Amino acid sequence: MQNDEVIWQVIRHKHCSFMAKIETGIFCRNPYNVTGICNRSSCPLANSRYATIRDHDGVFYLYMKTIERAHMPNKLWERVKLPRNYENALELIDKHLMYWPKLLVHKTKQRLTKMTQMRIRMRKLALKTREKIMSTPRKEIKREARREEKAEKAALLDKSIEKELVERLRKGLYPDIYNYPEKEYNKVLEMEEMLLAGGEQEEDEEV
Repeated sequence: MQNDEVIWQVIRHKHCSFMAKIETGIFCRNPYNVTGICNRSSCPLANSRYATIRDHDGVFYLYMKTIERAHMPNKLWERVKLPRNYENALELIDKHLMYWPKLLVHKTKQRLTKMTQMRIRMRKLALKTREKIMSTPRKEIKREARREEKAEKAALLDKSIEKELVERLRKGLYPDIYNYPEKEYNKVLEMEEMLLAGGEQEEDEEV
């Protein structure tokens, strides 16, 4: 026969996989816990008659456990869908938990209130337009920085090589080469002539 007090003494003082001890207190990770606190009245394992509220994809359900279903673990919790209206949900809780302990009924209603407030805040936050913060991994940042540095060095090298080749072609160091890009070479020469002409005009105006 199931004895709630024996179960509580075992899981409280020996071992419970749902217990979480931190500096502020002892909490319970069991999803059926009505308060989230590890104590005798809130423990879903050490209470034969228990009720709580759970959320499934935005829909609240009232879960109820009784001693008569203790021998059927797959049917241990009876689930009742609660209406979206807060007043109607409270009335349904009163209807199903009419002869249950007043403390448990109060905690169940309190949990419903907190979850309803949380749902309202989530909707308000979803409607607000906020900046999305994207985090970039440190390795990716370093990799991109290395690539940029290599690309800058390659661009400077290409420009220096191009400048040197144009200078050599102008001096006539490659008289027997005819397959170099003559259009680009002439374009560079025209640009330099325009710059020289502009500089001479400025000097004339100053004089």
